[in-house]
This record gives sequence, C-alpha cells and structure tokens, in this order.
Amino acid sequence: MFNPTETDERRYLEEVRDKIAEALDKLGRRVRGYARDAREQKEQMWEQRGEMDQEEKIATRQTIFETVMTGKAAHDAQRRMQKLYVTPYFGRFDFLREGALGDPVPYYVGIHSFTDEELQKVVIFDWRAPISSVFYEFELGAARYKAPVGVVRGEVSLKRQYRIKYGRMEFMLESGLNIMDDILQEELSRTADERMKTIVATIQRDQNAIVRNTEAEVLIVQGVAGSGKTSIALHRIAFLLYRYRKSLSSRDFLIISPNKVFSDYISNVLPELGEEQIQETVMESLAERVLDEEFSYQGAADQAEILATNPSPDFLERVRVKGTAQFVKDLDRYIEQVEERQFQGVDLPVRDRVIPAHFLTQTFDERPWEALSDRLSWVAQCAVDKARRDWRMDLTGRERGEVQAEVRKMGRRSGLKTLYREFFRWLGAPHLFRPPTNLDLEYCDLFPIIYLKLRLERGHKAYAMVKHLVVDEMQDYTPIQYAVINRLFDCKKTILGDINQSLNTYIETNADTIANQFSSTEIVKLCKSYRSSYEITRFAQQISRDEDLVPIERHGEAPSVVVCDSEAEELVAIKRAIGRFSELGRSSMGIICKTPAQAQALHGALSCEAADIHLLTPNSAAFVHGVVVCSVQLAKGLEFDYVVVPGAGVENYRTENDRKSLYVACTRAMHHLVLTSVGPVTALVPA
Repeated sequence: MFNPTETDERRYLEEVRDKIAEALDKLGRRVRGYARDAREQKEQMWEQRGEMDQEEKIATRQTIFETVMTGKAAHDAQRRMQKLYVTPYFGRFDFLREGALGDPVPYYVGIHSFTDEELQKVVIFDWRAPISSVFYEFELGAARYKAPVGVVRGEVSLKRQYRIKYGRMEFMLESGLNIMDDILQEELSRTADERMKTIVATIQRDQNAIVRNTEAEVLIVQGVAGSGKTSIALHRIAFLLYRYRKSLSSRDFLIISPNKVFSDYISNVLPELGEEQIQETVMESLAERVLDEEFSYQGAADQAEILATNPSPDFLERVRVKGTAQFVKDLDRYIEQVEERQFQGVDLPVRDRVIPAHFLTQTFDERPWEALSDRLSWVAQCAVDKARRDWRMDLTGRERGEVQAEVRKMGRRSGLKTLYREFFRWLGAPHLFRPPTNLDLEYCDLFPIIYLKLRLERGHKAYAMVKHLVVDEMQDYTPIQYAVINRLFDCKKTILGDINQSLNTYIETNADTIANQFSSTEIVKLCKSYRSSYEITRFAQQISRDEDLVPIERHGEAPSVVVCDSEAEELVAIKRAIGRFSELGRSSMGIICKTPAQAQALHGALSCEAADIHLLTPNSAAFVHGVVVCSVQLAKGLEFDYVVVPGAGVENYRTENDRKSLYVACTRAMHHLVLTSVGPVTALVPA
C-alpha cells in the first residue's frame, strides 16, 4: 500500500509541498519575466513611436496585449498554487479499475490539480475532476465515475480525509463508512466566518449530485434551512466553469440574490475556489433595466414592511391575487386578445391598384414572435414587394413612405399602463389595480406590467449573453416573476430556496408552481440541516414544522426565552447577551428584528453605549462582522454564531406570516439563540 501509516502520510505531505514550492518559484520567475517583457515592449514602442507606421503600431500593441494576457494567466496559476501550498489536499481514495492488474492507485483530492512536471504525473486531482466524484459518492467497495470515454468501474479499497492547515497535517481519519461525518462535525462546531466558506472537503453525496448535474435545463433545489443550498449553488458554478472551461466563463453566469448584503456575504466562495466572481443583481435592478425608468414603483422592501406591520384587507387581496399561478394564466388570455386586436387590416390603395386587407393581415400574422413595430415594418415592405412583383410598380421613396404610414395606422397602440389598467376591467376586478400615492405601481404590479411589455414588444435582449442563471431564495418570488425570468433568460437555470422560509405567505409559490413556468425542469430536495445545533433546530421546528428536515446530531445549549416587564429591562437583557457573546469569543452575532423600523430603533438605543454595533439596512452593500442589528428580511441566507430575537411578544408575532419570520430569525443561529419579549411571549414560541 502507498503511504500505509500516518507517519508516511506526513512525510509525503512535505514532499508534495516541496514540489509545489519548486513550481511556485518557477511561476514567480515567469510572472516577473512577463511583467518585464511587457514593460520593455511599452518603452520601446514609446521611444520608436515617431518611426512606426500604423500597421507596426497595431502589431506592437497586439504583442503587448498577448504578453500581458499570458502574464495574467501565469499570475492566476500562481495564486492557485499558493492556495495549494497552504492546503495541498483534503482527501484520498485508493481505486483499482475493473480488469486492471496490480495494486490500487491512490488519488489525492484537493481544491486544485497539481502535476509533477518532472515525472509528468498528476499528484493532486481537482475536486471537480470526474475521478474525484468517487471520493464524494462511494465508500469502500464497488464504485464508478463518468469519464469522457464513458463509465469507469472499479473498487475503492481505502478512504482517508485530512485536515491540513498552513502546510501542517492536524489529523488524519481513515474509515470505511461516512468518512466525512467526523470532519463535518468539526467544521460545524467552529465559529461563523466573515464570509461564506467553501465546503469542498465536506460536500455530502446528495449535495454532490446537485453540483455535478449537467443534464437539467432548469434545476430546482428545495432545501431545508441550513442545508447549504447557496454554497452548493456556488460550488455548482465552479464545477460548470471547470467542466465547460472552453465554452463558459464567469461572465456567462448571473445570480439573482435577495439583497446586496447577501451578495457581499457570498462573494468569497468562488475566488476561494479559484474562479472569478460572477455578475450579481437583485430583482428590482432587473426591473429597472427592462422598464428603462418608464415607471415609478414601490420597492420589495416597502411591500415587505407593509406585510410585516398592519396590511389592510384590500392590500392583502391585491398581493394574494397577483401571487397566484392563475393570475399568470388570466394575463396570458388577456394578452392573446390584445394581440388579436393589434392589427386591423384594410384595403390599401397603391396608385390604381388595391392590396387587399386579407393579404396584409396574413402577412402580419406570419411573424408573431416580433414586436409590433417590427411586424408593421414587415407588412409595409411586403406590400411594396407585392406591388413590384405583381404589377411591375417601382414605387418612389415618397410612395413607399405613404404605404408605410398607412400600414402603421392599421396597428393599434396603447400605453402599457392603460393596457394593464384595462386588464383588471376585463377581469371584472378594477379594484385590484390601485397605484400608491405619488407612484405608478405597487410592487405586486411591477412584474405583471414587465411581463405585459415582454409579451407585446418581444425581442428584449438585455440578458441575451447570460448562459446560466442562478436564482436564490426562490420562495420570495411569485409565479409572474418566474414567467418574466423565463422570457428574459433563454438559458439553463439553477433555482434554489426553501418554501418553509417564505416571508410572504400570501403568494402561491412552491417547487411545482415554479416548475410550471418552465418547459423542462428537475426538482431535487436537500433535507439534512447542518447550520444549527440540534437543540436550536428542534426549537425552530416547534415554531414552524418542516416534515422534510433532518437535523444534524451536533448538540449545544438550549435556546432561552427572556420575558421582561419593560422595554428598558429588555434592552438590559440584550446588552447582557452581547456581553456573553464577547466572553464566549464567538465571531458573529445577529440581533434580528421583525422589521427594518424596529431594527433601526433598537440600533439607536444600543449604539448610544457601544459604537461597534452595526446596523444593516436595505441600502447596505456589505456584510459586517461582529454584532449586527438587522431585520428578518436582510438576515435571510446569513448565519451567526449567536442570535438574539428581540420583540418576541404576543403583539409583535401573531400571524402566520409572523410565524415564518420568527422561524427564519431563529434558524440563522448556529450555536446560541435567545428570544426576548416585553410582557407575554408570542404563542408561536413553544412552551
């Protein structure tokens, strides 16, 4: 056996690091050489600029560009190699291919691959390589993996996992069953980092299947709280960039995140995996780009604030109706009727002849995929061509202009807002459209009117370059928003979230209603929850039961509920929790309020005495480490070592929507959870 003992493994680690150090030294010299060459080429061009003709300048610039790009590639390889030098690999398995003779071959798995150039041998295999899937998917015994040549079968005779930090092997585990569980428990017991971490060393079998899925056109991942959905999606992007590196780059991906704070929180993962950061946006930015500032509208945060406070029955009805799959169907039927009325062909005189109305109507109907203006131009051109073909008429420029003008009169145009208002009259429910004061649209009207625009105007190419779209927190979006996404993005998609964490229980969104907006989908589930301790998970499950959730067996202290007699006393309890957080030496603490207004008020009260308490608002662009005060809406997707949920009283948390908010707040906690209330605690909290 290769490296049979831990002593052998430690010695081998040093040998590998020595080889990586040699490779790093060579790369360093290459990087410096390319930088020197580029500098000299630029200086030479500057000195000889008066003697060079245009072609020589173009050729020299191209040479400089190629030198710079080659240097950049070498620099990127250097950065990857530096990561390997710190942590060369995290796992090993010995595999003997079916029909092969001799001893099993050891495969070491790391975050990047490394080849010994002298021996022309791969020493470390990238975790995304086909052979590396064996490490994640199989224990001892029969195994297989998909290679470019087909399925390779064989047998695993050994599996090991290592913790290597700063070049030193802290420990090695060898087991035939669930080798990653011990490492996983060790990782989960640690404190939260400032940014989301990579999980290549602990990816589980069900997670690995999602990461490596290359077949699904639209992959919908329903994952319970703490199941690692977002992290898995980012590792999936890294895998696809590796698998299709000749046809995909980071510029081809786009992720729709819930907010800018969350975007910043996850920004570390892809660079840690050696990939460039991808483009990110939020739904409102997408809307702005499509509408071109034609309308003023209520924001998502404004709607969430209303839903979390005291929404009127009329407002709830508008949100509820526009959040159903039936609403999309009704809007589709209305648009079909609008399209039928878009063109009214009439006989068109051309000199002493007449082009019949039925020819014009038939021509208009030939291009249903085009926008109205393009179809009218097509009809006018066909009318001119018919006159030339049938009657030998060579129309003058003025006559062609007259034909075009007459054809355009046959097209019926109405403003988007007028058409949208008429839709509710057609629906027999005009009361469902009620713009807020000083604004054109409520948030629940924003995407229906975008859908109307896309259906009628067609051909919107704002996101034509996106080859893979990732939608996070899928439960936050309505069927009409997914209908818009389907129109805007003609590419593969990964859509993920947790229906049980919806902060808008009035909309009709689940994996099936999302799938119905796309032609080809695959739905998978992630049921194991890794974030919170068993005690916190059990507590949260009593607030909002998720039948699919399977908690990790990592034990900690039980959550506590502190009932206070006054707001002043509650403030003291929160300060006491902050003090305990500091004593424990944990890294992050989230004080999660129900609404942004409550978060702002509490932050004001706390920051009078402690300046290092940070407030996250809908306008915040970055995640801040330490003690953070924020609303539930902004806490989604984040995790904290220590969580305090203030205002957990009977008046503040009482509706089914509040139940989901409380559930989301509690499931942000990894190790410690405290709820405080003034007066009786909400009935949503378990006794």
